[in-house]
Amino acid sequence: MRGKGLGTTAAALALIAVSGAGAAQRTPAPAVVSTAHPASWPMLAPPRQRDPKLEARIDALLQRMSIEDKVGQLLQVDIASITPKDLETYKLGSVLNGGNSAPGGDEYAPAAKWLALFDQFYDASMKRSDGRPAVPVIWGTDAVHGDNNIVGATLFPHNIGLGAMRDPDLVEKIGRATALETAATGIDWSFAPTVAVVQDDRWGRTYESYSEDPAIVASYAGRMVQGIQGRPGQDFMGKGHVISSVKHFLGDGGTGGRDQGDTRVSEEVLRDIHAAGYTTALPAGALTVMPSFSSWNGQKMTGNKSLLTGVLKERWGFDGFTIGDWNAHGQVPGCTNEDCPAAINAGLDMFMYSGPNWKQLYANTLAEAKDGRIPAARLDDAVRRILRVKMLAGTFEAGRPSSRPMAGRFELLGSPEHRAIARQAVRESLVLLKNDGAVLPLKASANILVAGRGADAIAQQSGGWSITWQGADVPNSAFPNGQSIWSGIDQATRAAGGKATLSVDGRYAAKPDAAIVVFGETPYAEFTGDRPTLEYSPEDKSDLALLKRLKAAGIPVVAVFLSGRPLWVNPELNAADAFVAAFLPGTEGGGVADMLLAGKDGRPTQDFRGRLSFSWPRRLDQYVLNKRDANYDPLFPIGYGLTYAQKTAPLGRLDESRPAAAAGDRNALFVRGRVAAGDRLVSAGRVNQTRTDRAAQEDSLRLAFADAGTTRIEATAPMDLTREANGQLSLVVEYRVVAKPAGAVTLAMTGGKTASVPVNGLFEAGTGEWGTFSVPLSCFAQGGVDMTKVSVPFALSSSAALTIDLSSIRIASAPPGPVRCGAK
Repeated sequence: MRGKGLGTTAAALALIAVSGAGAAQRTPAPAVVSTAHPASWPMLAPPRQRDPKLEARIDALLQRMSIEDKVGQLLQVDIASITPKDLETYKLGSVLNGGNSAPGGDEYAPAAKWLALFDQFYDASMKRSDGRPAVPVIWGTDAVHGDNNIVGATLFPHNIGLGAMRDPDLVEKIGRATALETAATGIDWSFAPTVAVVQDDRWGRTYESYSEDPAIVASYAGRMVQGIQGRPGQDFMGKGHVISSVKHFLGDGGTGGRDQGDTRVSEEVLRDIHAAGYTTALPAGALTVMPSFSSWNGQKMTGNKSLLTGVLKERWGFDGFTIGDWNAHGQVPGCTNEDCPAAINAGLDMFMYSGPNWKQLYANTLAEAKDGRIPAARLDDAVRRILRVKMLAGTFEAGRPSSRPMAGRFELLGSPEHRAIARQAVRESLVLLKNDGAVLPLKASANILVAGRGADAIAQQSGGWSITWQGADVPNSAFPNGQSIWSGIDQATRAAGGKATLSVDGRYAAKPDAAIVVFGETPYAEFTGDRPTLEYSPEDKSDLALLKRLKAAGIPVVAVFLSGRPLWVNPELNAADAFVAAFLPGTEGGGVADMLLAGKDGRPTQDFRGRLSFSWPRRLDQYVLNKRDANYDPLFPIGYGLTYAQKTAPLGRLDESRPAAAAGDRNALFVRGRVAAGDRLVSAGRVNQTRTDRAAQEDSLRLAFADAGTTRIEATAPMDLTREANGQLSLVVEYRVVAKPAGAVTLAMTGGKTASVPVNGLFEAGTGEWGTFSVPLSCFAQGGVDMTKVSVPFALSSSAALTIDLSSIRIASAPPGPVRCGAK
């Protein structure tokens, strides 16, 4: 049976190798067609034979279900928008926890509370007194690099790092471990794996992709599915396995670096490049597929019948069900979040909905099913698929979540076995880009300085989708079974009789033998990570300054770079003697120490084996850099990676010139005391603007309201914040109160109409300390602001005297904790 699985993968890789080679030899004509031709797509081997007994069971169940029951199965609602009590009346198919949803709104809730809440939803779904059949609800979660919403879980490297391993066997082990930890909380469905083949590294989800190379993606996709679900014919959906969802169908990696964008390619490229992961994931038995937010040649995937039905279900024979992405159906032309028969008719089987109006979506869908706008055959087909998956997963027999075999086995979270798998994955995923003078490995017995903002920050080394959606501002205490990179180095040097000293800013009393500087991108997820160029940290060069200062002092410098994508870091490479691309290694920081430090004999205990899964840019504007491309000219090609065993010439000094580039991150409205390029910061009334210091000289703004006045940011061009509002982002302001308000203070946004919320309560606490407040964009949308054309994203008004300092104004995910529409 193992050979059969490998054969399927090999066949898929052969197909990709042939078709991909052809794509490399020509430039496709501009794509204008958004209707696929299924006959030109390969057929896939079915993972299982259809079971007549199971199908007869589904038939009998469908006959007993009312149309209300059937429509209910088509809805999945976020737990932040629904209560267990609702399921006593509305027999919905599924619930999910969105990126920032958790039991009681507590993102640090212990695993036991997750399990208890699922019991409540399950019990309500099974409660019936009308004689119609009870269908168990299932719970979906984004367990994308471990059971990453749960405090104490093992977090593995993100997919970009796994791609650098070139180790499908280890990927399957990671899938298995993730499923076990997910099952321990009772949850039975993971929205993984992501099989995007990213072609433009500016995309904020690049780290969720295994590689720019479709062959690497194909080699992993099926093995991850088998790890999560088990192998067909062996342990498929057995004890400790959960439902897998392959995403995002189709072409999400080709959107020009913009989340939820438009993939403008020929059908041949869509098939041969972007479909690679499905050619192994579906034969491996994946039970669900998630259509993408994105479009293909102008048509939203969630409404593309030729692909959802023609290719996926008919040509490929997929007999599971499709689950929408977060309110993505509302972007289909003619649809809203609460009304979209077009998506169901195109082949979507289950809506994913977040928001207070899910009952309206249910009512509209029910009306459309009754009057035939959703044909009865299509409704029954969707419900049949959902029931089939629930039966194959054993949910009808499994009973309450807490009664299932692995439920409550919280010792599995961060277990020694799973941590060992994660540590191995860290070791295999690190890529050595530079080692001039054979600086590495460092003697573990040496006096080592460990510096940089990422050194003792488990959240930063883990990246997005870590406890919270964005993964930012999560303390080390939320990772009780994790280890920071600093902690791993400290532990290793102590064991070898050496000494490691943590100094985030790189200051020291006695000159060290060497310095390890851990730095890189701060956590982000989805569209908040979209960037205009690949320059690392264009607005803050403090990490570069730290590297240069240590190198100028004659200290050997080892750079450990944390990032969700390849970035232009030529200046940082020049300032370091050795440079390791660590990507986002997860919670096992000790795996980094394993690679950097020698044993007691002075020899490496491990050798680097990681090879780049993405091409590394020579210039900051090389955001489309794939080995198939004409004029391929990377700094480091895909597959590059040094080892200790090989002897290499010094890298030499790299070009640090910066060509003209696009404007800065539009999500950053005000950073380091200045508004985004082209925008204006203006005041009306008696408001005095001066500069003040926070982390650097004059990096913040002081606003002194003598009496009534307003300070606002005026955008030079209307901003479309629709996706940000849909994604539950907020206006996040870093501020310090200098003099408390003497009157009412409001925060407003303008887009056609102006909406404001009271915030003076936020300024009436203490003075002198920097803090952060967040106002959800939905507050302004509910007040009538047209989020498609926001002209004033920030307007702070005071009716009386007030003095505050502003350090940063961003559109971002709110920090962990409750958020609300202002504070009076």
